Order: sequence, then C-alpha cells, then structure tokens
Amino acid sequence: MSRLTSSPMTEVSRFRVVLDTNVILAALLSRNPASPTVELLHRWRNGEFALLYCTDLLLEYQEKLITKQIHLERRLGFLSSLIAKGFSVNLVPAEIVPRVLADPDDDVVLACALIGDATHLVTYDPHLLTLEETYRQQVNILDGLHFLYALRGDSPPVTGCAPG
Repeated sequence: MSRLTSSPMTEVSRFRVVLDTNVILAALLSRNPASPTVELLHRWRNGEFALLYCTDLLLEYQEKLITKQIHLERRLGFLSSLIAKGFSVNLVPAEIVPRVLADPDDDVVLACALIGDATHLVTYDPHLLTLEETYRQQVNILDGLHFLYALRGDSPPVTGCAPG
C-alpha cells in the first residue's frame, strides 16, 4: 500500500505516475506546444492523472531546472503546482535499494514509483526503460509518447505501405 501524504486518489486519476526528471525538462524546455511532454504536463494540470513525487525527486527536479537555466517563473510555476497538486510519497532511505547499477541516481525514481504504487513511470532514460520487463507486474515503465497513448486510450499511428 502506498504512503501518500496528500488526499486519496480519485476515480479520475486511475493513472498514478512518476515523471522522471528528463520528462519534466523536455516539457519545460520545449518550444513546440504540441510536443508529447508539453501535452503530458497539460493533462496532469487538468487532473487527468495523479503525479507522484518524493522529497529526493523534488530536490532533483529543482536542481536540474536550475542547472538547465529554466526561467525562474516557469521553474517556480512547475514546482509550486507539483507541491499543490501532486501526491508526495513518504520514502525512507532504506527503501532506495540499488536496482539501477549503471546509474544509481535512478534508484530514487524507481523507488518512488514502487513505494507509491505508481501505475506508470515515464522516462526517456534507457537505464530505466530496460527495466520495464523486470517490473512489469508492479509498474509500467514507458517513454512519454507511449504513456500519452495509454492516457488518451489510443495507439500509435500505423506507418508503412499497405500490402499490394
């Protein structure tokens, strides 16, 4: 059972999601208002899914947003929205188990998803994406576009030639 410090999830938020830092950065750095990551943040702000975070992840978001020189207004807008609308997962250090040997910083992201009973972990990090098979029974690990398909309830467009 998850240990969330915010109000309980509603039926509308059947998706409980952890967004990796690279997804947040992609959205806030995007110049394309139709990009999948921009749409994801828009859909989250509209209440289409619950966004889970833990203290360590919040600090990582803040650090990376500063490092990437995200404009102060955008940075504070996202962080204040996250604190107001997001669901904080109480994560203790002992729960951050080494699982991503190639990139130990990813252990926090995965632990937040597992302890928070996330339905999805959305990332562009190949270290996390390759774990999808291992953790499939606990959390779906997808990139932004494929999570957007799941959220919308549609599928990727079919490409290629029709049989002739």
